[in-house]
Amino acid sequence: MELYIHIPFCKRKCDYCDFLSFGGREYYSQNYLNALCRDLKRYGGHTVSTIYIGGGTPSVMPLGFYDKLFECIRENFLILPDAEISIEVNPGTLTPAKAVEYKRVGINRISFGLQSAIDEELQALGRIHNYTDFLKSYESARKAGIQNISIDLMAGIPGQTEESLKSSLSKVCMLHPEHLSVYMLIIENGTPFSDLYKEHPEAFPDEEMVSKMYEMTIDFLAKKGYEQYEISNFARNGYSCRHNIGYWKRVPYLGIGLGASSLIDDTRYRVTSDWDDYLKELSYESEEKLSMKDIKNEAVMLGLRMKEGISYSALAEEFGEGFAGYTIARLGKYAEEGYMEHDYDRFFFTTKGFLVSNTILAELME
Repeated sequence: MELYIHIPFCKRKCDYCDFLSFGGREYYSQNYLNALCRDLKRYGGHTVSTIYIGGGTPSVMPLGFYDKLFECIRENFLILPDAEISIEVNPGTLTPAKAVEYKRVGINRISFGLQSAIDEELQALGRIHNYTDFLKSYESARKAGIQNISIDLMAGIPGQTEESLKSSLSKVCMLHPEHLSVYMLIIENGTPFSDLYKEHPEAFPDEEMVSKMYEMTIDFLAKKGYEQYEISNFARNGYSCRHNIGYWKRVPYLGIGLGASSLIDDTRYRVTSDWDDYLKELSYESEEKLSMKDIKNEAVMLGLRMKEGISYSALAEEFGEGFAGYTIARLGKYAEEGYMEHDYDRFFFTTKGFLVSNTILAELME
């Protein structure tokens, strides 16, 4: 089983963000820790192969927070000796002392939310840090002994060009991180960016430019030794994110914290997103038993997110030859159009296909 822990605190909410997070509530950290430990005790007893601490900005938590949290985790769960244990970090919030604490409690992977190495683009995103802040945080992580570091970048930022994205890629590759994620900016309803886009769409790179950025990113990172293994993710050999691969391969996972989701025995659970309700007691917004149709759709949709794609033999083993044959036959159309390639019985997206994957996946859903 995988374990996810949600930390919903941020210094300030970014202009593009619609994640479940709150700015300026760090003074609730002890109350929130108590609630997390309450839930960890309630659902303990599992063996976990990966732990992922996401947010929000988990690195805004005060010194000592993770000492206590991991003490509680270890009291209630068996963590495998080779477990991948990740934490999301925003530059400017990681001090040398915090990095040492993370290493001490067993965290062995840090994911930095850099987004851009260009200060003007960081300002456009509403980030609280600049590139110099990131370099200091990165150095703190390395000095603490963290040997698996991921860096997030973004394409489609207002004012961004193909050359400025290449500059960001070049700068971070010089640091030799083990993993990179490059996400296309999605303009979510209800965010400040949604209002900005409605008023000034010309401020954002157009669809054609973002497509060029994506293609350039894949070529650039391949030359630097980073293999693409998912739509937005690239890694040196042996450093693909095991936790996220678990999601895409439908490994059972337990979500702890405000708004966290779980997948256990083909049932999806979601914890309440109401702050006051969560601090008082554990309650759920939803509980959904997945039908066989849902499970099949997820297997196809999540499998095709990965560069390795899906295969007839794997689908046939899990769902029968009828479903496998039907699915592979439907994928043939996209291969003919250049959106997919196939190798023996395995189908996977081309770069052209990844660019329109959301549309294709929607068409494939039964």
